[in-house]
Amino acid sequence: MNFQTERLQIRPILESDEAEIFAIHSDAETCRYMLHEPWTDATRAEAFSKRLKQNQLSQASPVTLAVVLDNQVIGELFVWYTEMKETVEIGYVFNRAFHGHGYAFEAIKALLERLFTDFSIHRVQANLDARNKASEKLCYRLGMRKEAHFLQDYWTKGEWTDSFVFGLLQEEFVSNKKIES
Repeated sequence: MNFQTERLQIRPILESDEAEIFAIHSDAETCRYMLHEPWTDATRAEAFSKRLKQNQLSQASPVTLAVVLDNQVIGELFVWYTEMKETVEIGYVFNRAFHGHGYAFEAIKALLERLFTDFSIHRVQANLDARNKASEKLCYRLGMRKEAHFLQDYWTKGEWTDSFVFGLLQEEFVSNKKIES
C-alpha cells in the first residue's frame, strides 16, 4: 500500500525511518495508551525489525505504514485482518509534535478509502483505551460509531483499563459525506 493525500505520503516502513519511528515510540506520553512500554535503546532494534517485515496486508500478515510529511515520518498506521470475514482492525500513532493539524484525520480517512475500495473490506474497527479522549474524538470525526464500552477488560502496564470499540461499515463510509474535513 502506497498512496498520497493532499499533504501526506502513506507508504510501507523503510530502514531509513528508524530514528523517526523511535522518536515516536520512545516518548512516554505517546505510549501512555498503547499496549507497549516506550521503546528503549535495548528494545529499539527488535521492535523496529518487526515493523519492517509488516509491509503488505494479507490475511496472514498485518501492515504497518509510515505517514510522511515533507520527507519526515510523523506517524504510523496499522491494519490487520480479524477472524471475521472482510473485517480489519486499524491502529495509529503520531508524533506529539504534529498533533492538532489534522494529519491523523487526513491519513486515516485516506486509509479507510483504500481499505473499502481496493481491498473490498466490509467493516473496519478500532479498539482503544477509553482514557484516550483524542483518539475517541478522532473516531467520531471519521464517522465511526462507538459500538462497545468494556469496563476494566484489559490488563496493561499494571492496571485494569476500560476500552472502546468503534466500527464503520463500507456502506456507511461511502454514503457518509460529513467526514469531508
